[in-house]
Amino acid sequence: MLQVQFIREHKEEVIKKLRVRDIDATSMIEEVISLDEERRSLQTELDATLAESNKLSKEIGVCFKNGEVEKANELKAKTGALKETSKTLNEKLNEKAEELTELLYKIPNVPHPSVPEGKSDEDNEEIFKEGDVPTLAEGALPHWELSKKYDIIDFDLGAKITGAGFPVYKGKGARLQRALIAYFLDKNTEAGYEEYQVPHMINEASGYGTGQLPDKEGQMYHVGMDDLYLIPTAEVPVTNFFRDEIIKESDFPICCTAYTPCFRREAGSYGAHVRGLNRLHQFDKVEIVRVEHPEKSYEALDGMVEHIKNILRELKLPYRILRLCGGDLTFTSALTYDFEVYSTAQERWLEISSVSNFETYQANRLKLRYKDENGKNVLAHTLNGSSLALPRVIAGILENYQTPKGIKIPEVLVSYTGFDMIS
Repeated sequence: MLQVQFIREHKEEVIKKLRVRDIDATSMIEEVISLDEERRSLQTELDATLAESNKLSKEIGVCFKNGEVEKANELKAKTGALKETSKTLNEKLNEKAEELTELLYKIPNVPHPSVPEGKSDEDNEEIFKEGDVPTLAEGALPHWELSKKYDIIDFDLGAKITGAGFPVYKGKGARLQRALIAYFLDKNTEAGYEEYQVPHMINEASGYGTGQLPDKEGQMYHVGMDDLYLIPTAEVPVTNFFRDEIIKESDFPICCTAYTPCFRREAGSYGAHVRGLNRLHQFDKVEIVRVEHPEKSYEALDGMVEHIKNILRELKLPYRILRLCGGDLTFTSALTYDFEVYSTAQERWLEISSVSNFETYQANRLKLRYKDENGKNVLAHTLNGSSLALPRVIAGILENYQTPKGIKIPEVLVSYTGFDMIS
């Protein structure tokens, strides 16, 4: 979340930048400042009351020492009243601080200056495109038809077991899935990311730390009896490694990668754009997470973009990169680049990765700080990216690599799959 001091010192700038998200945050920002003024006033009054109580306590000791019992008892009565006042003030202060925090949770991150204005994904900017779109033979099929033809993904069986959006991978489909996970992890670790295996459920504090709570409860599966949430991405448990931590400046950069299944309730819509692997409630993803020095985070973001470019080049999939506009930017992000692979059979772009810099927004929630050269605690920057989400990568491979004889496996994956054709 945004820091109160930053809002106080940059009020008009914050309001102006949030308009890039198509949000008029004027009333919320004014309320933040007003609540903070009330909180400060209560804190000042409480501090003065406690100081007076401490002063009288010392005087009481002197009075008893000098035999002034009556005066000491009078002072004790005053300190008793001051303690009651302090208790009341402390309760009001806690209520006001909680009210302020709840309001701050509702204010999204301030967009980076490069984020374009816009209301929806139609206003996103294409900044890069690479790869040749293959010319498919007549009668080319979308991936859900190919999956059925070659018996590699069973959507009906998944629906029988659980429901729509929970596919079952079979035979060479399961092998391809496993190969991609291993390949992505190998590429990430070769690039300096340390691999982790993490829990697939998180507690409430972790959800608040990375921004999934309180605004995204409806998108996560909740295990009510234990008050835990199934993770929407490995970003959440991995970033929470550093909650309530003060790290050394020499520790930067901290680079992590993890494979997990991901669970998202997502409101269901209908049509070809959500058929097959296009939108799922459970899917596999390999994530990269970085904790960076504030002065290095945008250089790191560029490096993450280049890293994912190299993976897609090796897979030889046509792709493009979009800079998300304010209206399409996620709640916690300051700047996000989306990668999309072209689905030749569907004749449309499919999102396969988002790479984001959250600046201090998550770190402030997490209380993730480092000690600078002056010994001062400073908020770090956090970043994350999909490297990569598997369903639409598989959709792209099935559709773009299909031939009349079967589906070719990208050359870089053959050593992982153990076969070069699905037929």
